[in-house]
Amino acid sequence: MKHPKLERLVSLRREIHKHPELKYEEFKTAELVKSELEKLGFTYQDKIATTGIVSLIDSGIPGKTLLIRADMDALPIHEENKTSYTSIHQGKMHACGHDAHTAVLVGLAEELKQDIKSIIPKGRVLLTFQPAEEGGSGADKMIEEGILEKYNIDGCFALHVWNHVDLGKVGVVDGTMMASVDEFSIKVIGVSGHGAMPQHTVDPILVSAHIITALQTIVSRNTDPLEPCVVTVGMINAGNAFNVIPEFAMMKGTVRTYSKKVYEDAPKKLKQIVEGIAESFGAKVELEYKRVDKPTINDPKMANIVRQAAKKILGENSITEEEVRTMGGEDFSAFLMKVPGCYFFVGSRNIEKGFVNPHHSSKFDFDEDSMPIGLDVMKEVIRIYLSE
Repeated sequence: MKHPKLERLVSLRREIHKHPELKYEEFKTAELVKSELEKLGFTYQDKIATTGIVSLIDSGIPGKTLLIRADMDALPIHEENKTSYTSIHQGKMHACGHDAHTAVLVGLAEELKQDIKSIIPKGRVLLTFQPAEEGGSGADKMIEEGILEKYNIDGCFALHVWNHVDLGKVGVVDGTMMASVDEFSIKVIGVSGHGAMPQHTVDPILVSAHIITALQTIVSRNTDPLEPCVVTVGMINAGNAFNVIPEFAMMKGTVRTYSKKVYEDAPKKLKQIVEGIAESFGAKVELEYKRVDKPTINDPKMANIVRQAAKKILGENSITEEEVRTMGGEDFSAFLMKVPGCYFFVGSRNIEKGFVNPHHSSKFDFDEDSMPIGLDVMKEVIRIYLSE
């Protein structure tokens, strides 16, 4: 039987999908959200972290305040799908499902308008439409602008459609679910010269090669094998001619960690290796290390609320931990560092329909039947949390 909200959620999602906007450029998406909130008679605060919007829904009965987040931004990817809702903007695409998350949160607002007493037995819900999840730290900026304090937030939840989990399943774990995201940039400065006379040079490419190899010892020799850690050099640029040793080489990469200790130690270990190797070759280095996202760590009690909700909506066998933990990052971690909460996946893979392409793929799409599932699970999450 078709879910009564399916067509509405599909319509919203496809409208957003067709008009993707990159981080901090979600102006039309924000206007759509505000228009829908106005139709419902809900007040809101906008222009938070540029394009963010929050709307406080109060049951009128004293209780806790729960933040529910949806991210709105797209990715700088050219869409290769051929559908009626394919992106009309070259080089921009909703390749991760944020269009679905925004549609589900608007759908939740509509459900609250129709049946607030059932969904919010007491307390308040802060609908939070967030910009710039994709590398823009939109969550951090909304926090910096004071939304947690202003609305006295006690807890938080967010969902994400997930093409690594089958439709009809919900992925949730206690503790760390996604990794921290750190970004580093290394400029190796040598002495340029003729490729046939290397004795008169300091070769930054050779130094870089040694650095790249040695960085892997952070994982293989400096980190407990039971603690996840990834160090990746994803970009290297140097030189313009085959017979010239260049003056410098540039590298960029990422470090991903799970635990607090490894998260704290990684920058120091990377700096020690980079500077030590450069010095041994007579080169100099300029190192920049940027924290992007913290580890995404679920509160076990809040994760258990998600399990209870999913089992009620989908049945006892609906919970999975397979293909759930990942070294990918998520800026909802910033909220989870401030208040107890849970981030969970709503299965959106459907092999029979061909919805199997991974997130951030130019051919990414998902089974839209996952959206009403996500909506129903989130409604039940709110009921359970605000009934306590």
